[in-house]
Amino acid sequence: MKNFFIAIVTFAFLLSCTSESTKKEALNTKKVNDFAIIIHGGAGTILKKNLSDEKEAAYKAKLEEAITVGHTILKNGGTSQEAVVKTIQVMEESPLFNAGKGAVFTHEETNELDASFMDGKTLNAGAVAGVTNVKSPIELAVKIMTDSDHVMLSGKGASIFAKEKGLEIVDPSYFFTDRRFESLKRIKNKNKTELDHDDKKAAFYDADIKNAKFGTVGCVALDKNGNIAAGTSTGGMTNKRWGRIGDAPIIGSGTYANNLTCGVSSTGWGEYFIRSQVAYDISAQMEYQQKSLKEATSNVIQDKLTKLGGTGGVVALDKNGNMSFEFNTAGMYRASMDEKGNLVVKIYKE
Repeated sequence: MKNFFIAIVTFAFLLSCTSESTKKEALNTKKVNDFAIIIHGGAGTILKKNLSDEKEAAYKAKLEEAITVGHTILKNGGTSQEAVVKTIQVMEESPLFNAGKGAVFTHEETNELDASFMDGKTLNAGAVAGVTNVKSPIELAVKIMTDSDHVMLSGKGASIFAKEKGLEIVDPSYFFTDRRFESLKRIKNKNKTELDHDDKKAAFYDADIKNAKFGTVGCVALDKNGNIAAGTSTGGMTNKRWGRIGDAPIIGSGTYANNLTCGVSSTGWGEYFIRSQVAYDISAQMEYQQKSLKEATSNVIQDKLTKLGGTGGVVALDKNGNMSFEFNTAGMYRASMDEKGNLVVKIYKE
């Protein structure tokens, strides 16, 4: 009788587990959008009290412009790769974001640009770091993926490759904006003041970096053929030195895409995103733990990254068209559009 009771309890437990697994499997296979697109323009201490109505409207308008470009491509049967590139280029050409035209300055008062792209169907990827004269870093990242045997190129070599492939080369002055240069001067002056009072510590980042705004841009798209693509572009961190490279050009940290799971683009304090392999971790949790997109992004950003001390966020889109904005900062410039053209544009935490 005792053995019979144990058998009944064991069977009930296994049935419960199977039922729960079936529910989760159903959750992860339900198609919600045949195509969709999601973008970010950076995360950080973005507070309404610090943003004028005019500037807020400008950010929202540019986010809407950018995502509409990509959505139109997808709606007309275009590829996720094309949608990601064209969408990011709109933001790269805007001085509002820390990418392309609006890139921040290094300690040496130059602009060093990073970008990466990944194709979810082939798992092929391309990335570039530290270029100073290529107008569209995201275009270069894709060209490295399609026209070279490599994944990442950097500095002068990357510029030579871009020129050989016919990409638009600009004078470095193209990236100069007064706003970003003033930010560099403020940080340098602040750090100099700190050094004058404490010569034991050589500060080269803003001492209050946790409250800095990270204006990296990124995009993830799902096309009608079921292919996911993700891309990220940035000017890096204000006052960076010694050829510092953040997470944006690193596959698995700043960008990741896999048709089996999802696509991810990150923005935040890059060193922590590299150590956490944020973008890949989200995909891995979905693949190996059968988590939903929301569960995976929440765990990685709100739990693992936060405990480590990292700040920032991600935009993510899974194979079924589910979308997720996840960030642990006060705000993130972000937008999404589904197959029906429903537009969401937000800045602050809600």
